[in-house]
Amino acid sequence: MAIRLLPLFSLERLRPRYWAAWSTLLGFALVAMLPYRVLVPLGRLIGRALYLASPHRRETARINLGLCFPDKTDAERERLLSAHFGSLGMAVCETAMAFFWSDRRLAPLVRLEGLEHLQAELARGKGVILLTCHMTHLEVSGHLLALHQTISLMYRAHKNPLMDEVIRASRSARAHDTVERSDVRAMIRELKRGHAVWYAPDQNYGGTSQVAFVPFFGVPALTVTTTGRLARMTGAAVVPFFPVRLPGGAGYRIRVLPALEGFPSGDDVADTRRVTALVEDAVLAAPEQYLWVHRRFKTRPPGENRVYPRSPPKPRGKRRVT
Repeated sequence: MAIRLLPLFSLERLRPRYWAAWSTLLGFALVAMLPYRVLVPLGRLIGRALYLASPHRRETARINLGLCFPDKTDAERERLLSAHFGSLGMAVCETAMAFFWSDRRLAPLVRLEGLEHLQAELARGKGVILLTCHMTHLEVSGHLLALHQTISLMYRAHKNPLMDEVIRASRSARAHDTVERSDVRAMIRELKRGHAVWYAPDQNYGGTSQVAFVPFFGVPALTVTTTGRLARMTGAAVVPFFPVRLPGGAGYRIRVLPALEGFPSGDDVADTRRVTALVEDAVLAAPEQYLWVHRRFKTRPPGENRVYPRSPPKPRGKRRVT
């Protein structure tokens, strides 16, 4: 189901703090009116604009690619960087699709393989951790899977209340439930109820003791170790699924893999290494589609130097009272 903007309207939301959110949503709504064959070149155009307008994100991605693909030449990494920003631009269009396209418009775009692996685990009456990673098309790929199998989607709370409500409403429209990323208790509750929960542990979250430095493309990366712990606490199976955006505007392929055997092993760090290896395989299948603008290596092991330049201070102006 597509979200509708009118029920979100109120006099309170005419205040200036909501103007940027309304502008963004209006832009998404206009983009969503276009057919997919038009969105593909539009996404590349948006990506080029992002490349030019986002020097700090561009540098973050360039550093990440240099760390993870040291064997590539500078020219090869620059081509990959450019393709990545094209993928980011397409992600803008895909967010509009996830928000405003109907199920009927979305359904023809997905080729789903291996759904029987997920359904077999759910038939056991226990929960499933749907293990995936942060690809640029993650907003739409979760919706595409939810068209064929009821799942619970995770989300990150947005600072703007209007955007937060839109994101939750969009995901709730197709999912069984939504779980805020930091709400571990809610995730455990969903798994114990026998539900499938979308889960991507491949970012530097920090702020938790349940982390370890695990190699990601040979570079130590601070990684949450909770995948094995969640499986052990809930009895849930871990079923990997990795979407990819197909070339030529052909849509998306979602491959659901068999549940991990011998998981959890009882060694949380070893389990995290195994999960990270699966993420690496998924990234190598479509490297330009991974979220390289994330500062994955922000936290360094003791004694190692920072890899990213310090961000410039934000301009300080008069505080607007709204």
